[in-house]
Formats: sequence, structure tokens, C-alpha cells
Amino acid sequence: MRKQAIGNVISSAPILVLTVAGVFSGLAFASTANAASVPRADLVNRQELRVCADPSDLPFSNQKGEGFENKIADIIASELKIPVKYTWFPKSMGFIRMTLGAKRCDLVIGWGQGDDIVLNTNAIYRSTSVLLYKKGTGLDGVDTLADPRLKGKRIGVQQGSAGGNLAAKYGLMGNVHGYPMNVDRRFSNPAEDMINDIRKGDVDAGVLWGPIGAYWASRGGEPLVVVPLVKEKGAEKIAFRITMGVRNGDDAWKRQLNEIIRKRQGDIDKVLLDYGVPLLVDDDTSMEMVTRPRTTASAEGSADASKTAATPAQPAATTP
Repeated sequence: MRKQAIGNVISSAPILVLTVAGVFSGLAFASTANAASVPRADLVNRQELRVCADPSDLPFSNQKGEGFENKIADIIASELKIPVKYTWFPKSMGFIRMTLGAKRCDLVIGWGQGDDIVLNTNAIYRSTSVLLYKKGTGLDGVDTLADPRLKGKRIGVQQGSAGGNLAAKYGLMGNVHGYPMNVDRRFSNPAEDMINDIRKGDVDAGVLWGPIGAYWASRGGEPLVVVPLVKEKGAEKIAFRITMGVRNGDDAWKRQLNEIIRKRQGDIDKVLLDYGVPLLVDDDTSMEMVTRPRTTASAEGSADASKTAATPAQPAATTP
């Protein structure tokens, strides 16, 4: 009898396990279904605009509020009617993890579209790389890296950049002088180093991301020629959209920011143009340039008000 009883318990165990498993499976399904309909907790501080930013990254941002991202943060804050509060961290390795990811702040003003480490808003601008050279050195009129006058010239590029890829495409890598990209800008400024090397004649020409190149080419010495690379042919991607970045899951915050971007696009454009940023129309099939602030309609894709010209407005000679 005792053996029989034990046997019954063992034989009935699979049924019990399956039953319990079925219950948990049902609960898991219900939980998943419910989770999909329950909004995430909103961790965004609504009393102040908490911005994650680099303390020494002009023309983008610095602790003195001199960068164009500082000015754009002010536009967002004015629309929300709250003050700006910064969390400072070098925009290099670990930036998102130590700021946005650690919930110390709620917004990164400038971040490349498509990087899933953040949730991207709509683009605040689209720009391209620029070619830089000293006037009167035999390169006047060069407006593409395909120009044969660049053959044999020493070209400055940032390692791993789109400009570097373009230089490789045209066979210019044999004389390339490389500059690092991901550095702590409190201690090193590769873009400014490249500009100074061009002025000294150590480098004949350079390629930089447009907002950076246009800014530093007008500061610290003789202004350099700044040529937006809008005539390049082929599949190499040279133009990119820049968005704001929020935490993944902060969908309501993203939608609110998108509304502000739509409403204040003209004001954002004015800031960018004042800093000499080469602005492109928001159309991947076009490399036409924006030379005056867009209206809301044109920012959403209309051709109206996005008048174009061969070159962008040049930045002022002093820091805005």
C-alpha cells in the first residue's frame, strides 16, 4: 500500500507541474498584455529642464553657455517656462550611460539620428562635412574631394569620420594626417589643432563635420575657406540629421519636444545660422542649403522658405 501511494504521487506529479505551468503561463501572458497597455513611469523632471551636456565642447556647449546647443536649450526651456539645469560630463565614452541613463538629466540637445542608445526626437537640423583650406594656396575653387588638385596634398581628417571615408574613396589616404575624434575636450581639441595646422601650412586642407569646421575656421587666426561638401557623388553618406535624445521609453516627453521643435524651428535655425552651421534642407534626395530660418511649414518638408545658395552664412569672427 505504501509503495502504491508513493507511485500515485509520482505519477500525478507531471499533471500538477503542467497545471501550475499553465497557470503561470496564463499569468505571464496576462502580465505581458497588461504591460503593453500600461504607460511607463514618467521620470522626467517637469520643474526644470535637466540637460545632459559636455562642459567644454564648442561650438556645441560649454559651462559658460556659449555653444549653440546651450542657446537651443534656452529656447526649449522658454517654451516650457522652466529654468535650465545642466549635468556636465565629457561627450566621449560613457556619456549617455553616466547622464541620461543614470537619470541625472532628461535631455541631450544634439545626437545623431538612428542611434538606438537614445530615443530620438524629430531632427533639429541636417548638415554635412566641410572642406577647409587656406586662401591663395592653389586650392581656391575646390569644392569636392574628387578635384585632382587635392592629389598629393596632405589632408587632415578625423579618424573614423565620414570625411575620412570620403578621402579614402578618392585615393587621398596616402597623405592623410589623422586626428582623434573621441576625446575629452577639456584637455584636447583635435578640430582646433587641424585648423592651426592648416594655417601653419603643415596640412594643406582638412575635412571636418560642418558645424565644427565652420566654427573653428573663423576663430583664433586667419579665417579659412569653408566649403560644404554638397557635390559629392556616390553612396557614401556625408550628410546627417541631428536630433535631441531622450531615454528609451520616454515617449510622452519625446512627443512634447517634437511639438516644441515644430513650433520653434525658425528660432532654432536662426541660432544655427548665427554660428555658421551649414544647414541642408530636410530631404535625403537634396543637398540644397538653407540660408534663412525656415517657417514651420518648410521645416516639415515644404520647399517654401528654404531658399538655397552655394555657400552658407559665415560665422561671426568672435564667439556669439
